[in-house]
Formats: sequence, structure tokens, C-alpha cells
Amino acid sequence: ASRTTLARRAASVRTFTAWADRTGVLATDPGGRLAAPRAHRTLPGVLRAGQAGEVMQASAAGAAQRDPVALRDRAIVELLYATGIRVSELCGLDVGGADFSRRVVTVLGKGGKERVVPFGVPAAEALGDWIEEGRPKIVAETGGESAEAALFLGVRGKRVDPRAVRRVVHDAVTAVPGALDMGPHGLRHSAATHLLEGGADLRSVQELLGHATLATTQLYTHVTVDRLKAIHDRAHPRA
Repeated sequence: ASRTTLARRAASVRTFTAWADRTGVLATDPGGRLAAPRAHRTLPGVLRAGQAGEVMQASAAGAAQRDPVALRDRAIVELLYATGIRVSELCGLDVGGADFSRRVVTVLGKGGKERVVPFGVPAAEALGDWIEEGRPKIVAETGGESAEAALFLGVRGKRVDPRAVRRVVHDAVTAVPGALDMGPHGLRHSAATHLLEGGADLRSVQELLGHATLATTQLYTHVTVDRLKAIHDRAHPRA
């Protein structure tokens, strides 16, 4: 079994023995003595900044005919990359969660924690086109009043499904020659990496991504060797 599988099974056993000790089924908790290998943290590949721009251009070109689904797809890709939010957070967004005057979205993250994430002008334009043109057409065609609060709708008028979002991202990324195939999590990781490469501090990236601890952000993001060299050259007295 892989290290991840062993770690998961050990965690399950420890949870069970802790419950058994707490409820009096066991006199002591033996689970604390159960050792397990540390699970590997595998990170998805990332797009280069230029490739990310090409993905956005491909999405915009697809929406040029003003097809409602294409307008939705462009808004999804733009917002995922602009904010770095999770696919579950995107699917859970309501229309009222987007504030165009401040250019921020209010998302509900893990553990029910609410946070506000900014987005840029291109994402605002794509969202505006979707809300003003694309979304009303899908609602009218499908009678999707039951999902009226949802920001993003599926082709049947219901709140968009995470699987549909993954397919949207896959189609957009594979339209760019040489780009790694990825899903929404890859766009999230790309956004975080490009923020760091652009000079953002780790604490700010943690807030944007909604990580509970900075250690998670440090594992999640990676800094290029070129940026490390630049910092070393600028800061070290012997550089």
C-alpha cells in the first residue's frame, strides 16, 4: 500500500481507538502508539504566466459568438485563475456573492469559513457578460428559477456541478499547445505560484487561498529557482 493509504488507515484506527477510550469501550487508548509514514504531498503542475494568458484568450475567443454556455465557461476560467478559489467554492457562489463595485467575491471555504477574495478587470468583464447576457438566456430556456440564487448554472438550469467545471478547465487548457492538462486545482496552484513570482508575500497568499496555517501554503506553493537567485543576489552580502 502507498504511504498515503497507510497514513489514512492509521488515522482511521487512531480515531476509532480514541472514541473507544472516550466512551469506555477500552480502558486506555492504544492508538497513540500506532506509527504511520508521513504522506507525500503531491502538487499539480502549473501553467507559465504566458500560457495562462493564452488560456484566457482561448476562452475569450470561444465566447466571441455570445453563446451563453461559452460566456459561462469564460467567466469560470477567468474567475478561477483571478482568485485561486477552490472548485467547491466557485460552485457554491451566489449572484449576490460578487461585488462589482469593489471587485471582490465572498466565498464559503472549508469549515464554513467565509472570506473575501479580489478579482481583476478581465474577470469582472467576463462575469458581467455572463450575468447580463448568458445567465438570463439559460434561465429562460430551462426555467431554472429553482437555482436563481446560483451564480453559475449548468445547461439544465441547475447550480453548476464540479465535474462540469473540471471539464470546462480541461477544454480551455488543452486548447493551448504545450500547456499541461489540468483541472481547477491546477489553475488555483498556478494563480498562487504567479502571485509569489510577482512578489506577493506568503501571508497574503495564505489569506487569498483560505489556508488555516501558513505551513499549508508553504507546501502548496513553490518559488522558482530564478526568483530565489534574484532574492539571494539582492539580499546576501556575499552574493
